[in-house]
Amino acid sequence: MNRIEPSIGISRRYLHDEVADRMRELINEGELEPRARVNESELTERFGISRTPLREAIKILATEGLLELLPNRGARVASISRNELEEMIEIIAGLEATACDIACRTITEDDLAQIEEKHRGMMAAWQNRDEAVYFRLNREIHEAIMLASRNSKLYSLYMGLTGRIQRSRYMAHQTEEQWAQAVDEHERMIPLLRAGDGDALAALMRRHIRSKKPVIAAMYGEEGAEPVSAAR
Repeated sequence: MNRIEPSIGISRRYLHDEVADRMRELINEGELEPRARVNESELTERFGISRTPLREAIKILATEGLLELLPNRGARVASISRNELEEMIEIIAGLEATACDIACRTITEDDLAQIEEKHRGMMAAWQNRDEAVYFRLNREIHEAIMLASRNSKLYSLYMGLTGRIQRSRYMAHQTEEQWAQAVDEHERMIPLLRAGDGDALAALMRRHIRSKKPVIAAMYGEEGAEPVSAAR
């Protein structure tokens, strides 16, 4: 695991929960990659905490499937088999399709304006080949549509599941053709969302998520193999 740079300490309220939140971010952003060992010394120094709340946070993330506990050897970031990955993508596709259907009935003008603004920024980033900004705004658009459904249970299920593959989902290597297809699909989402066409938007979103299967799965190699780092 690469050296983790120091950052501002965490407040003392609900400490282990806050530590768990911060560790989720490290995993989701790819700073802690699949199969990477959790370096307790570096994390306690980074967060300005003792080992006790860190180990409580590790237990929380282990129950969520983000970490694997190693007998007498600490913990590591959980790996994901190719089959598990494909199953997760199918579930995520279903959740996002459902959110699209609901959002078309519940979305507000403010929601639409924010999503359209993010979409314009994403398109500009694509044209400039600014991958970091493109992928960030892409993720924010998907999450904004989920939030626009106003369904807290759906959102909770989605965030709990997508966190495990967030980095690979939004930063997996794509060919120019695959990237252009993804952008075209996003271009078609916006008018459907504004028109409130839930059936068409849900179908488009399901295809959009499923199309990422081969791209993301390629990052992990064959089932059971050591996952590889993202190229994008």
